[in-house]
Parts: sequence; structure tokens; C-alpha cells
Amino acid sequence: MSGPQCCENPPTLNPKSGSGRVEKLGGLDAYVIGSPDSTRAILLVSDVFGYEAPNLRKLADKVAESGFYVVVPDYFYGDPYDPKNQDRPIAVWIKDHGADKGFEQSKPVVEALKSKGITSIGAAGMCWGAKVVVELAKDALIQAGVFLHPSFVTVDDVKGVKVPLAVLGAEIDHMSPPELLKQFEEVLASKPEVKSCVKIFPKTTHGWTVRYSTDDPSAVKAAEEAHKDMLDWFVTHL
Repeated sequence: MSGPQCCENPPTLNPKSGSGRVEKLGGLDAYVIGSPDSTRAILLVSDVFGYEAPNLRKLADKVAESGFYVVVPDYFYGDPYDPKNQDRPIAVWIKDHGADKGFEQSKPVVEALKSKGITSIGAAGMCWGAKVVVELAKDALIQAGVFLHPSFVTVDDVKGVKVPLAVLGAEIDHMSPPELLKQFEEVLASKPEVKSCVKIFPKTTHGWTVRYSTDDPSAVKAAEEAHKDMLDWFVTHL
């Protein structure tokens, strides 16, 4: 179901990380930050390690500084993947936390955002989260989407996308290798009504945008470049 790259470089989770707060939104606990007066929201859909990852929350804080209301839901109800739990490998864990469930859980979150006066919503998915985002994009429940090193997304998924989509991929990635991303690019190019961008980052590996070491300047630089590309996409299309 998923390769070892999906589980490499696990973050040290910290429920107190970030400058935002945790509140209930659409039935889920969610890390939220940003002006409550904003009419534009960004949904950040985590990888299997969940919403308490410090780098992910740092990214949420950065996006909020650009004027967006940012939401990072806990799709796993306090049960993120734990690579130290030998009795529950990723293939077993993911049966309890399929992306199809994440998609269904996103619907009330989207409705809750609309009830706050949000008029445009973007969603960015990392790894596992990209599969959730593609389903939102196929149903046009969001106005723009971004994949960051996606997992489980298929060519048929991409064929169904109805909103502007950016795909940010890694050169060294067994989950979504460059060959697959090139297929995504070809499909998107055949859909002129859907704005799209596919970019492959050299020398990067799966998970590089949120599971980088803050002590590695080159890793930080590559992650920050992807963050800027993601933010620029939302600024342009929301």
C-alpha cells in the first residue's frame, strides 16, 4: 500500500507548537491561525504524522501571515501514525485512516469555514493529504489545490480535477516518482480549462516540505522554495 519513504524522518510531535490555537471545526479538532475577518481560507491536510508536527504548524503560521485563515484538521482523532509501534505497521494503520475518510471529514470543515464568511478555499495536501485534496478538487469543493509530494494519487484522479492545481514533487520519490508526475502534467495540459503547474524539485526526497531538518540549510532552502510556490499559487487563484 505504501513504501518506506512514507514513514521516513518522522517529526517529533508537539501539541503546543505554533502560534495558533486548537479549536473544534466541522467536528474535528483543528489547529487554526489567521485573521477571523479573512474571506480566504487554506486547508492544510497533513501527512500520516498528523497536525501536531511543528514544521507543518510553522508553515500554517507562515501562510496566515499572508492574510489567509489557515486550518490544519486532526483527521486522525489523536491517532497519528507511530513508526515506533511495531504491532501496527503503516499498512494496518492506514486501514483505519483511509484518505476516503479524510475526504468525508473535510466536507463539514468546508461548510464550517463558509459559515464564518469564507468565500474562497484552497487546500494543500502533503503525502497522504494529497489524496484528500484531489477528491476535494474533483468535486470542486475548493477553489484551488496544491499537492506536495503526493501519495496514492492516480492519473485517473487527476483527470477528474476541476480547479486550478499545482503539483510540487520530489526528484527522489518512490510514492510519486517523476515519471508519474510527468503523466499528471500531460493530463493537466490536455485540460486547458484547468490552470495547472507541475514542478519537480531536484535532489529532494518524499516529505521534504514538512519533514526537513531545521539544522540542514539546503533542506530548509528547498522546503521554503516549495512553501513560496504553494503560497503564490493560492494568492493567484483564490
